[in-house]
Amino acid sequence: MTAAVSAGILACSFGTGAAAEETVSSAEAAVSEAEEAGSEDATDADLEAANKVAALIDAIYVQSRTDETDAQIEAARAGWDALTDVQKELVAGEEADPDYFGRDTGDASLDDPLNEDGIGEKELLVVSFGTSYNDSRTEDIGGIEKALQEAFPDWSVRRAFTSQIILNHIQARDGEKIDNVDQALERAVANGVRHLVVQPTHLMQGAEYDELCASIEAYRSQFESVYIAKPLLGDVGADASEVNEDKKTVAEAAVKAAADANSYDSPEAMMEDGIALVLLGHGTSHTAAVTYSQMQAQVGELNYPNVFIGTVEGKPDGTGCEDVIDRIAKSGYRKVFIRPLMVVAGDHANNDMADPADPESWISRFSASGNFDSVVTQIAGLGRLPEVQAVYVAHAGEYIEEAAEEAAAPEADAAASENAVPEDGTYLVDVTTDSSMFHVNEADEGKGILTVEGGSMSVYFRLPSTSVQNLFAGTAEEAQQEGAQLLEPQTDTVTYDDGISEEVNGFTVPVPALDEEFPVALIGTKGKWYDHMISVSNPEHYEG
Repeated sequence: MTAAVSAGILACSFGTGAAAEETVSSAEAAVSEAEEAGSEDATDADLEAANKVAALIDAIYVQSRTDETDAQIEAARAGWDALTDVQKELVAGEEADPDYFGRDTGDASLDDPLNEDGIGEKELLVVSFGTSYNDSRTEDIGGIEKALQEAFPDWSVRRAFTSQIILNHIQARDGEKIDNVDQALERAVANGVRHLVVQPTHLMQGAEYDELCASIEAYRSQFESVYIAKPLLGDVGADASEVNEDKKTVAEAAVKAAADANSYDSPEAMMEDGIALVLLGHGTSHTAAVTYSQMQAQVGELNYPNVFIGTVEGKPDGTGCEDVIDRIAKSGYRKVFIRPLMVVAGDHANNDMADPADPESWISRFSASGNFDSVVTQIAGLGRLPEVQAVYVAHAGEYIEEAAEEAAAPEADAAASENAVPEDGTYLVDVTTDSSMFHVNEADEGKGILTVEGGSMSVYFRLPSTSVQNLFAGTAEEAQQEGAQLLEPQTDTVTYDDGISEEVNGFTVPVPALDEEFPVALIGTKGKWYDHMISVSNPEHYEG
């Protein structure tokens, strides 16, 4: 075991800070002492070794990521691997316990961290709080991500978690690296992403959603467009009675899933059998707490009197465990199902809701109340339900469409810009004026000759007579300023369909852009200037 510890220390302390090296070295020494000690002091040595590793775990049980985080994670993993089974059971710290590394939460290899490069110009970043429960991460978060990628195949779906504590846990235990929000955004910038749509998997517009919006805002200038879609339950709403289609869809899906999980044909059949269903959320002190009250109003509108909304935190008022027990007992229900009103069935669902060994869990407290004949928990997040995934697809789709239009706009502008000045040459064009008193000669059928040379454009067109003496490329007021460069006429002969010919004036006028009106002033035989607008369009090669 000493050799294993030494190898782990060498691998993990390289590049760490002095504090990390000292902690790891202390853990190695403690383990060595445990090996060498006799039976008389083995327990103390075991405890010391376990405490050293607990300190390593506590060091990475933090919400901030630093330059030393990766090395600290490796050190914690190596320290744990070096412990004996007895010592692992003794691990206890401020946050550390044997379950940090030892709990089996499923196969992490089935999860796709979605942190690869090669993103392209359009990214759909799916942001979750995160979970260290591998099966839930794969089914709940992964289910949403897969649904989004299938719905929007032209966009690259990537993942970010907001909880660094969870990210460190997953990396230490399973070796899986998932981006935090800053890492994901830096990856997007480095990959040349131009258009970013962020889809939070949060339940509501609460504190975590607000923090995410602030994080995204700091990067907004590095993308051409950035959109943040709504979380699962949509807009919060003004008061407890305000519901919406998102809340209705989620309520219906959650109740149906509860019935299906217990082999009931329908929610009504479950209700007829005297089942009370508790949908358990996290709870919050944020103003968005009203969302839970709205969900209670929503199940009422759906005629589910047997469905009760609760929260782990007991916020808003009336959603705490004792309050919900009392409400259900007074309603006369003797059988209870408890299911998460959470996108992911993670720590809260597995421990706060469903752990029978924890006297403070909801299943323990419901059972201990003596009010019910049976209490059953269902550990399944909302994120795995197809109806819920469809809500996220709809939310993202609103902004995918806007982003796509914005993405297309510069391309259209670029194409227009490329076509605004044709290559050098001569073109037959339409010349349109704003007045029947100032127009192209009938014999020319509204056409003029556009000449492009060195990127500059000018058009020659003939007027109906010789009455226009001069033109000016600009306004009448500008034409009368000192130094104004007037356009001189060219006398030309036109022949009409009836064979009659006459002399008319033609003018060569500079063209600033195709398909856009520009001002031209004219002066006639009476010596008065007039303002007009003309446009030149539809160039076709002209051989003369």
